[in-house]
Amino acid sequence: MTGITNEGLVLACSAIGAGLAVIAGIGPGVGQGIAAGYGASAVGRNPGAKGDIMSTMLLGQAVAETTGLYGLVIALILLYANPLIGKL
Repeated sequence: MTGITNEGLVLACSAIGAGLAVIAGIGPGVGQGIAAGYGASAVGRNPGAKGDIMSTMLLGQAVAETTGLYGLVIALILLYANPLIGKL
């Protein structure tokens, strides 16, 4: 009977953690869609404030996108530059 090695366990848990980290991209996608919808609605109600509305919306979307990018970076680190393997 073969058992699970410590390295195999760390790699398996890292793959699961990377998958969970990528799920963090769902929130920014939903948030950006909602923000774009509200931005379009606001421009429709007040076309004169288009510049202010668009700049505020784009700034908010850039801040929201950083959450998804952090999740992607964590997933890539866990998959390709796993710092936990060296601790075994």
